[in-house]
Amino acid sequence: IFICKRVCSISRLHHFYPVHICLYICVYIQIFKNLIGRLVIGQNGILSTPAVSCIIRKIKAAGGIILTASHSPGGPGGEFGVKFEVANGGPAPDMVSEKIYQISKTLEEYAICPDLRVDLSRLGRQEFDLENKFKPFRVEIVDSVEIYLNLLRSIFDFNAIRNLLTGPNQIKIRIDAMNGVMGPYVRRILCDELGAPANSAINCIPLEDFGGQPPDPNLTYATALLEAMKGGEYGFGAAFDADGDRYMILGQNGFFVNASDSLAIIAANLSCIPYFCQMGVRGFGRSMPTSTALDKVAKVMKVPVYETPAGWRYFSNLMDSGRCSLCGEESFGTGSDHLREKDGLWAVLVWLSILAARKQSVEEIVRDHWAKFGRHYYCRFDYEALEPRTAYFIMRDLEALITDKSFSHQQFAVGNNIYSVERTDSFEYIDPVDGTVTKRQGLRIIFSDASRLIFRMSASSHVRATLRIYAESYEKDPSQHNKEPQAVLSPLIAIALKISQIHERTGRKGPTVIT
Repeated sequence: IFICKRVCSISRLHHFYPVHICLYICVYIQIFKNLIGRLVIGQNGILSTPAVSCIIRKIKAAGGIILTASHSPGGPGGEFGVKFEVANGGPAPDMVSEKIYQISKTLEEYAICPDLRVDLSRLGRQEFDLENKFKPFRVEIVDSVEIYLNLLRSIFDFNAIRNLLTGPNQIKIRIDAMNGVMGPYVRRILCDELGAPANSAINCIPLEDFGGQPPDPNLTYATALLEAMKGGEYGFGAAFDADGDRYMILGQNGFFVNASDSLAIIAANLSCIPYFCQMGVRGFGRSMPTSTALDKVAKVMKVPVYETPAGWRYFSNLMDSGRCSLCGEESFGTGSDHLREKDGLWAVLVWLSILAARKQSVEEIVRDHWAKFGRHYYCRFDYEALEPRTAYFIMRDLEALITDKSFSHQQFAVGNNIYSVERTDSFEYIDPVDGTVTKRQGLRIIFSDASRLIFRMSASSHVRATLRIYAESYEKDPSQHNKEPQAVLSPLIAIALKISQIHERTGRKGPTVIT
């Protein structure tokens, strides 16, 4: 079992966090009460989410607990979440979460151990005499980076990446850890191991409030990186979220690679990675809101694509069954079957491997991809911190509208554009491994030209909600690949705003974030 947080051990958790969070963790321990004989914790309480997945799999742990704000604001007034990883190193499936919830309703008390003091800075094993069946009870503090680094060494050609960063034709890189847990990983792996100059890495000191900024790797919040890249000095830039499972890629002069394109480009260039040359490619997975750019690559490579609800737990089943080698989400999460979590640093090393093999810039690689497969113009509008009832009724009324028979084959004229509805649905997923059915995972409108509008609601905290609108339009003609996404997608967005009435019903004048 892992407990990963920078501040404290589980014995002191009740001093720092609300009772309901302590209770949530106690539920996990209640489930595994006869199994826990050892805790493995990262040095100074620091472990990235991919590193947790890696260590669980390496030592065959029963599971792991991650205390994280993820990509949300942190600190005393910020977000706080508890993630439970199961024995395969992936997020808990729905049935496990439901079992945890049911047990939580039966707990009448929980015990604390206020006198237990664990030195999180000292590597090695510490032993304690507790009132349980394990004598002694062991707490092991491990190097936060080493086990994960060894896995990466087995996947990539580090010599090729090192030559890219230090050789005669080296490129300058800029990496923003956004004051989350990725600082030690960036410095140890990219700087010490692969030779990038120390000043390539910024915001590498983990801070509990992430320096007062949301550690969300996108154009809205990673502004320091964006401004540095716009200057033209750096050929490659990347940012990570607080727990290291999300990333963003920028090219020289601030050229932005959206997450859906990044996933498709990685898929098309897996031959640059020794791991895939050895293991082969069995299939791809993407969340339903992610653009269909990956599907175009899969068709050429003759491998299946699995379209799942948002949430990495749906990919774990596919990878465990050997169906899926690479998967990703439009929310800047990408990973492969080397772990059961999305992995931001892995994705960055894939990109550096592609740059080393193809000897092209980020922008050249992206434009070559568009020329071969077509460009998927794509954007996401986030309306954050909505009153949950308002968001719920918007989605309820929208579902009633688009699933009515009169809506099918309806046409929308916006300027010179005419969009004909081909089909609509409320997305439902049937797991091909175990037949589990997951319903109501977002509303889809698919037009006759393959353009898509998607509406999805997600909880951003226990009191507010986020409603997301996704727009996608495919363009095969290379002469039309240089347009601004917002200009291309504005007719679709106009349709989305009209039928949802989101501005009128929320009083908002626009989205909180556009990606």
